[in-house]
Amino acid sequence: MPTFNEAENLPKIVPALFALPLDLKIMVIDDNSPDGTGQLAEELAEAYPGRMSVYHREKKLGLGTAYVMGFRLALEEGADVVGQMDSDFSHPVEKLIEMDEHLEQGDCDVVIGSRYVSGGSVDLNWPFWRKALSAWGSFYARTILGLKLRDATGGFRLFTRRVIESLPLDRIKSNGYVFQIEVAYLMHRMGFRAVEIPIYFADRKWGQSKMSFKIQMEAAIRTWLLLFDYNDVGPVAKN
Repeated sequence: MPTFNEAENLPKIVPALFALPLDLKIMVIDDNSPDGTGQLAEELAEAYPGRMSVYHREKKLGLGTAYVMGFRLALEEGADVVGQMDSDFSHPVEKLIEMDEHLEQGDCDVVIGSRYVSGGSVDLNWPFWRKALSAWGSFYARTILGLKLRDATGGFRLFTRRVIESLPLDRIKSNGYVFQIEVAYLMHRMGFRAVEIPIYFADRKWGQSKMSFKIQMEAAIRTWLLLFDYNDVGPVAKN
């Protein structure tokens, strides 16, 4: 979980995750949050010894680089499954159980908590323009890149270790939410099997969204560039 100014959310979501009937560890990568999120994460790690690790970066370096760092560290720590999610309860923690069950069945390489498959939805209180913008972003990426995923921009995912090991992490350039699109496109080109399960994407109750016009512009432009960046990437041989 990458964090920046999530002091109100982190002390709530960590115990909620550890209450699940799953053998999991939590990794927090904090971008020097001025609200003290990093220190709170350290205190939580002390409360759950051996089950939580915290990494501090000197400044706000962005979502994409945080996830790439986290993926590498998770592999070093021996993770069999690597998950990514927000720390603000937009992603329903209880859905991790169902997502893990799909991976256990062995019929997919990635499980995605999806807002746009049947049964999925976004916050009921969002205004129409926000719902339309969210849906448009995923449609935009799917259309340009030929993706089969309904939710190409969602950041609630569980990967098998093999997927993370296979991703060319050194080549990933995206830093805003287009990072999710870039990874989705890589998985598509590499032939990994993805399953989407429906989720209700709730708006955050505490803290502020990190979305900005700069991040939206990065997504609009970089989605097209992905077509050229990875035209040499093909399916990964199955074991």
